[in-house]
Amino acid sequence: MQSGQVRESTWLLTFEPQHRTEIDFLMGWTSSRDTLQQVELRFTTLDEAVAFAERRELRHVVEVPRRHKVQPKSYADNFRHDRLLPWTH
Repeated sequence: MQSGQVRESTWLLTFEPQHRTEIDFLMGWTSSRDTLQQVELRFTTLDEAVAFAERRELRHVVEVPRRHKVQPKSYADNFRHDRLLPWTH
Protein backbone atom coordinates (compact mmCIF):
# COMPACT_ATOMS: atom_id res chain seq x y z
CA MET A 1 0.00 0.00 0.00
CA GLN A 2 1.36 3.43 -0.88
CA SER A 3 0.40 6.84 0.41
CA GLY A 4 -1.69 9.10 -1.79
CA GLN A 5 -0.66 12.51 -3.06
CA VAL A 6 -4.03 14.26 -3.27
CA ARG A 7 -3.49 16.94 -0.61
CA GLU A 8 0.20 17.39 -1.25
CA SER A 9 -0.27 20.72 -2.97
CA THR A 10 -2.26 22.43 -0.20
CA TRP A 11 -0.79 24.60 2.57
CA LEU A 12 -2.12 24.26 6.11
CA LEU A 13 -2.32 27.04 8.69
CA THR A 14 -2.64 25.86 12.31
CA PHE A 15 -2.47 27.79 15.58
CA GLU A 16 -0.09 27.26 18.46
CA PRO A 17 -1.69 26.18 21.75
CA GLN A 18 -2.46 29.13 24.04
CA HIS A 19 -3.43 27.11 27.13
CA ARG A 20 -2.19 23.91 28.73
CA THR A 21 -4.11 20.70 28.28
CA GLU A 22 -5.77 19.29 31.37
CA ILE A 23 -6.52 15.67 32.18
CA ASP A 24 -9.93 14.70 33.51
CA PHE A 25 -9.04 12.27 36.30
CA LEU A 26 -12.41 10.51 36.22
CA MET A 27 -12.59 9.71 32.50
CA GLY A 28 -8.93 10.16 31.52
CA TRP A 29 -9.77 12.54 28.69
CA THR A 30 -7.48 15.38 27.71
CA SER A 31 -9.19 18.75 27.44
CA SER A 32 -8.25 22.36 26.86
CA ARG A 33 -9.95 25.74 26.96
CA ASP A 34 -8.19 26.70 23.74
CA THR A 35 -10.61 26.33 20.82
CA LEU A 36 -8.09 27.56 18.22
CA GLN A 37 -6.35 24.18 18.39
CA GLN A 38 -9.30 22.76 16.44
CA VAL A 39 -8.98 25.27 13.58
CA GLU A 40 -7.10 24.29 10.41
CA LEU A 41 -7.16 26.60 7.40
CA ARG A 42 -6.14 25.25 3.99
CA PHE A 43 -4.73 27.37 1.17
CA THR A 44 -3.83 26.45 -2.40
CA THR A 45 -0.58 28.45 -2.46
CA LEU A 46 2.04 29.47 0.05
CA ASP A 47 1.58 33.14 -0.87
CA GLU A 48 -2.11 33.02 0.07
CA ALA A 49 -1.31 31.49 3.46
CA VAL A 50 1.41 34.03 4.25
CA ALA A 51 -0.77 36.94 3.09
CA PHE A 52 -3.62 35.76 5.34
CA ALA A 53 -1.31 35.54 8.36
CA GLU A 54 0.18 38.97 7.69
CA ARG A 55 -3.25 40.61 7.21
CA ARG A 56 -4.33 39.24 10.60
CA GLU A 57 -0.93 40.18 12.14
CA LEU A 58 -0.26 36.57 13.14
CA ARG A 59 3.27 35.43 13.82
CA HIS A 60 3.96 32.61 11.42
CA VAL A 61 6.59 30.02 10.60
CA VAL A 62 6.68 28.30 7.20
CA GLU A 63 7.58 24.62 7.31
CA VAL A 64 8.31 23.33 3.82
CA PRO A 65 7.33 19.66 3.55
CA ARG A 66 9.98 17.20 2.52
CA ARG A 67 9.46 15.47 -0.79
CA HIS A 68 9.57 11.72 -0.57
CA LYS A 69 10.43 9.58 -3.52
CA VAL A 70 7.76 7.01 -4.30
CA GLN A 71 9.14 3.74 -5.56
CA PRO A 72 6.58 1.74 -7.53
CA LYS A 73 6.12 -1.75 -6.16
CA SER A 74 4.54 -4.84 -7.54
CA TYR A 75 2.78 -7.55 -5.57
CA ALA A 76 4.63 -10.15 -7.64
CA ASP A 77 7.93 -8.90 -6.19
CA ASN A 78 6.99 -10.59 -2.91
CA PHE A 79 7.49 -13.98 -4.57
CA ARG A 80 10.67 -13.34 -6.58
CA HIS A 81 13.33 -16.04 -6.35
CA ASP A 82 16.18 -13.52 -5.91
CA ARG A 83 14.80 -11.77 -2.81
CA LEU A 84 17.31 -10.75 -0.14
CA LEU A 85 15.11 -12.11 2.65
CA PRO A 86 13.15 -15.34 2.25
CA TRP A 87 9.39 -15.08 2.07
CA THR A 88 7.69 -16.46 5.19
CA HIS A 89 4.20 -16.57 6.56
